[in-house]
Amino acid sequence: MEDSLLITRRPHASPTPPHARAALLEDPGFGKIFTDHMVTVRWVEGKGWHDAQVRAREPFQLDPAAAVLHYAQEIFEGLKAYRTRGNDVVLFRPRENARRFVASADRMAMPKLPEDLFVGAIEALVRVDADWIPTGEGSLYLRPFMIATEAFLGVRPAAEYTFCVIACPVGAYFKGGAKPVTVWVSDAYTRAAPGGTGAAKCGGNYAASLVAQAEAIRNGCDQVVFLDAAEHRYVEELGGMNVFFVFDDGTMVTPPLGGTILPGITRDAILTLARDEGLNVQERLYSFDEWQADAASGRLKEAFACGTAAVLAAIGEIRHVGGAFKIGGGQEGPVTTRLRDQLTGIQRCTAPDPHGWVHKIDMEA
Repeated sequence: MEDSLLITRRPHASPTPPHARAALLEDPGFGKIFTDHMVTVRWVEGKGWHDAQVRAREPFQLDPAAAVLHYAQEIFEGLKAYRTRGNDVVLFRPRENARRFVASADRMAMPKLPEDLFVGAIEALVRVDADWIPTGEGSLYLRPFMIATEAFLGVRPAAEYTFCVIACPVGAYFKGGAKPVTVWVSDAYTRAAPGGTGAAKCGGNYAASLVAQAEAIRNGCDQVVFLDAAEHRYVEELGGMNVFFVFDDGTMVTPPLGGTILPGITRDAILTLARDEGLNVQERLYSFDEWQADAASGRLKEAFACGTAAVLAAIGEIRHVGGAFKIGGGQEGPVTTRLRDQLTGIQRCTAPDPHGWVHKIDMEA
């Protein structure tokens, strides 16, 4: 069965020496240093998933006509492995990543990877490269992805694919502690439209956001905020994060899913934790005009973005073509701090896990 496909282990012949690895882990940054191994699994039409291996990380050999290079059949995920104080290694809700990966594959006309194989591939890579997990606030960032590898020129779904998992050690996303970010509201670009690929985690969505992100940086901002494509009125999400608004009456609002917004796993966890503590959580449309008015009146107390990499990041200042405004004096608010502390405590097993989100890896398997 594909679900229980045996993953063959072929260790790296010359892994990074311990002293060299230790030097790299002193300041790993984010997404620049990679571990020694990767997992690959192939899919061929008529044969299905096969040839699952943990092997040395190395460049792919792709034909210049590989479908991914021409028709962008590609999807990916992102999650982290943490080492706890008790020296266990854990993941946070990996089956939710597996389910979203299936949904992305379905939207992009790609084969569906079984959940057990997705999680098993991640566990296999973490076991062989566990020494790359940083201590302290660091973690091992895991990047599962799938690309179309069939060599052909023609607009149709490919008949061959490769699933792969790579990993990179990462430090704290914000050096010196979390700080409020400044965001730019784009009036010229949209991220996704109804019926498009906004709910799929595919590379094309991110490629389309880069010109707007560059515009944000030119305006002195950390991230771009996209409005809806139909009316260019309602807040949808940041370039790579979901967004929340916290009001003075205990209400918390986030834009609703519906095909144009990525269903973030951190987003879902935040919704659950907020409801647990009694906040009036609403998933509804929220316009940019409302955002400005509520900030001006003082009714809006906090805004924050969330995602796997940064967890929660307070939004301190909003800039747009017509000017700028701040929220909460540009400082992080108590709800943002509390939710981030709760979530990171669960992820690192320093706080109770009432919803069973933590997935412990059997390192001896």
